[in-house]
Amino acid sequence: MTENANHFPRPPSRFDSIIKTMSQIQYSEKYFDDTYEYRHVVLPQEVAKLLPKNRLLSENEWRAIGVQQSRGWVHYAIHRPEPHIMLFRRPLNYQQQQENQAQQDIAAK
Repeated sequence: MTENANHFPRPPSRFDSIIKTMSQIQYSEKYFDDTYEYRHVVLPQEVAKLLPKNRLLSENEWRAIGVQQSRGWVHYAIHRPEPHIMLFRRPLNYQQQQENQAQQDIAAK
């Protein structure tokens, strides 16, 4: 339990639970091939058991379960032996391409 400003103990809130769960999500370093950069995300078991079994998650869905990463990442595969590990990829130089596009958009105005 935590204490509020009046020093009365309060039960853990749903927010506390979400923060704890998010802190248990583990992110790999990025790795690369000629086309994509990749990373994997390891979910706590209590979150992983809520995942759909036969489909990939949209960006809104994986963000809703607490996964936090920069733009452009796509959940691209399910590793059946370890469904609690989410596999992500995005095109190489994605962020640089986005910055270049934004600068072009500004210059065109």
